[in-house]
Amino acid sequence: QVQLVESGGGLVQPGGSLTLSCAASGFTVSTYRMSWYRQAPGKERELAARISSAGGVRNYVNSVKGRFTISRDNAKNTVYLQMNSLKPEDTAVYYCNVFLGATDYWGQGTQVTVSS
Repeated sequence: QVQLVESGGGLVQPGGSLTLSCAASGFTVSTYRMSWYRQAPGKERELAARISSAGGVRNYVNSVKGRFTISRDNAKNTVYLQMNSLKPEDTAVYYCNVFLGATDYWGQGTQVTVSS
């Protein structure tokens, strides 16, 4: 069965960096478009970054462009989100997502808190 497990969240000071990981099982990440969403307190979930199945196209929400990088390690069947120059407004629960078989699959989420 499809499973997504996120890790790597935590507390970081403004300007710091974190790398989130999403370990997938039950399917091959290189075959599907993979996404990272985030949900801040009191706000709707939003798409933060996405990588195409071929890996050649990456999309980012404007607020993270130039600071976040989404990537994929096919050998490990894992997707990453490298986050640099973090800001307090990046504080959110980050979720890994894949849409396959007409179903949206989500991980359990990992908390990222940016605070001094």
